[in-house]
Formats: sequence, structure tokens, C-alpha cells
Amino acid sequence: MKYKGITKKEEGKFITRYDVEYETVDGQKKIYEMISRSTEISDYEGLHGKVADAVVIIATDEADERILLNKEFRMAVGEWVINFPAGLIDPGEEPKQSAVRELMEETGLELYEIDDIIGTSYSAVGFSNETNVCIVGKARGEFKESTSTFEEICPGWYTKAEVRELLKKYKFAARTQAYCYVWSRK
Repeated sequence: MKYKGITKKEEGKFITRYDVEYETVDGQKKIYEMISRSTEISDYEGLHGKVADAVVIIATDEADERILLNKEFRMAVGEWVINFPAGLIDPGEEPKQSAVRELMEETGLELYEIDDIIGTSYSAVGFSNETNVCIVGKARGEFKESTSTFEEICPGWYTKAEVRELLKKYKFAARTQAYCYVWSRK
């Protein structure tokens, strides 16, 4: 594919829609609709996420025997989905700070140990250039309701056997599903 240009179509509060024009190998024009967290993409380089937009928190309990998962009502699909705690990185924050803040806001838990940071990845590469970074660590504390009424979240700790059952019965965010499948089989 040969990049030809990009046109901003509509700017919302959290996402902006663009039409990206490409030329196929056989010379055909291809318009690809996409969304972005960025409101100012004007060239090919702007399509590439240089800095993560969001964090994903992959946390286990202090004994490393249970994994933290959220059952969250996701408005875009109108149903409850199993997902890792996650959220946008606020201006001026480092990903570690965002992870600590987001985990507290969504679950009431403290992210007290960070074991690893998994490099930047795309959230939904089929229609968005949003990027995230996964923060892997340990959490503790008592569950509390989300600090936002715009988020309906039921956090919980799950053993490997419980995760295997969840995988059979519930819809997951793809990244969470893949990670949980591998984690539950160790």
C-alpha cells in the first residue's frame, strides 16, 4: 500500500475520525476509515503512535495465585465484558503513575509492586491507532466502587481454574482473553 493522504472527518471529545487514503499495488484508490485519540494527524508519521495513549494493568495478588479482572459494562457493545483494569494516561503522567491511579480509581486496590512493563501495542489495530502499554505487577487492598459513575465495574480475583471457566462463559477483551488463556494453563 502506498500512503496518499489523510483527512479529518469528525472530532469528538475522546476520539477523532479520519479517512486515510492509500493506493493499492494494482493502482486502486482505498479509503480506510479510522479513529484516533489524536486530534491533529496531518501526515503519515502522525499515524504512528509514538507515546502510549493508555495503560493496561495486569496484576496478581500478593501470593501470585490469583489474577485481577474487571467485569465491566462496555457501552460500545452494550454488554458486560471481562477486561484488565485500564485507562488513559493523563497529560504529564508517566505510565507507571497512570497505572497506580487507574487501578485505585477502578478497583480501590493499590498497585504496590511493578514487575515489568510490556512495550507499546495497538489497542484495536483494525480501526484505530490507539496505543497502550501493559504494566505487570501485584496489587492489594479492599475492593471499592469505581470513582466514576460513567464506569460500571465489578473487579475480582480469579484463580487459574476460575479463569478457565470464565473463558468458556463470558466475552473478553481480546488482549485479556489471550493473556488469561496462557496464564491459566501454566
